[in-house]
Amino acid sequence: MGVEGKDKARALEAGAMAVSGQLGKTVQRLRKAYNLSLSELADQSGVAKSIISQIERNETNPTLATIWRLAQALDVSIDRVLQGTEDDAFVGKSSKAETPMLVSDDGRCRLGIIGWIKTVDWLQWYDFSADPGGVLESEAHQRGSIECLSVLEGELEVEVAGTIDRAKAGETLRYRCDRPHVIRNRSDETAHATMVCILKAAVME
Repeated sequence: MGVEGKDKARALEAGAMAVSGQLGKTVQRLRKAYNLSLSELADQSGVAKSIISQIERNETNPTLATIWRLAQALDVSIDRVLQGTEDDAFVGKSSKAETPMLVSDDGRCRLGIIGWIKTVDWLQWYDFSADPGGVLESEAHQRGSIECLSVLEGELEVEVAGTIDRAKAGETLRYRCDRPHVIRNRSDETAHATMVCILKAAVME
């Protein structure tokens, strides 16, 4: 192999290592974002735990079939996995008219769905408002879920399994929502809050 051939080979090898390095970081970042252990990702993808570990440490160059299985398990495209962390700038915008709205049974509470549809399985967030006397009753979410209610205006009360607490503007309540829970506005003023539900928190066993 001539000098030119060796230089080209070294360039290709360096390029492969760069892609592999980005790949390892991306797989690890996505796995942690989904709160998956190496074993769980191995079970979901069919890729051996040892191989995934080597990929994350950039100790191996995986086949396209392996990348495809990991991409399927992480619910992303192969392009996204190979692209690494150097994504283009992303800005999305929804108008008020485009924001889906849920209304409580009593008609006094409104939930504007401002979260991203792509995260709905594990993270949901809402713009919440409640007229005086408004009550929002919710069924239990999946085990390990927590909810964060940050009051922007007025005062709200939360009840979970017989435990009641209240928050005023500037305060946040965090509570288990893997059991029935109720939000009430007992004041004579409209209350406004941001609500975030983490469905796979698994932090309150």
